[in-house]
Amino acid sequence: MARYTGPKSKISRRFNEEIFGPSKALKKKSYPPGMHGRGRRKKQSEYAVQLAEKQKAKYIYGILEKQFANIFAKAHRKSGVTGENLLAMLESRLDNTVYRLGIAPTRRAARQLVLHKHVLVNGEIVNIPSFSLKIGDVVAVREKSKTLEAITTSLTTRNARQFSWLEWDASEMAGKYIATPEREQIPEKIQEQLIVELYSK
Repeated sequence: MARYTGPKSKISRRFNEEIFGPSKALKKKSYPPGMHGRGRRKKQSEYAVQLAEKQKAKYIYGILEKQFANIFAKAHRKSGVTGENLLAMLESRLDNTVYRLGIAPTRRAARQLVLHKHVLVNGEIVNIPSFSLKIGDVVAVREKSKTLEAITTSLTTRNARQFSWLEWDASEMAGKYIATPEREQIPEKIQEQLIVELYSK
């Protein structure tokens, strides 16, 4: 499956955010990468700011250009606020939900668990990270995967992280997608209106 495989620390430094999780490089060098990273940068154009916001969203959710554009098109066709629809659809992805539930420490790790068939949706194996969940769907760890160290360690360190649109049953290692998240419930620092403006050009 196509995905970004380049240097993660440079991306985190470019946006000055922990895009791929905790970054030691970001703590050491809080300025952008490149020979002019410490220097004064010229004011960015409106287009550059909008493009950067889209790129940041793509990196955060681990999605490439064509797939992101397709999701935006669906969000635009849907009734409601396009930007909020976009983020809600990104949040409903299976790999993102596995990460939110604490089954994996990062979205990239969540994607690997899904691809390697460690995750069930409504009792059936689903190995498509982009699978879109519907309200009422149950995401669970496959029975023979419940003792996998990567999963148990993640659940131990991230079990305090709760999201109101998800329910977690620790005894069953299963979570339910109970509602579509509202914009204010999504913690990512994404200015979705900039993305909408970019695609509106």
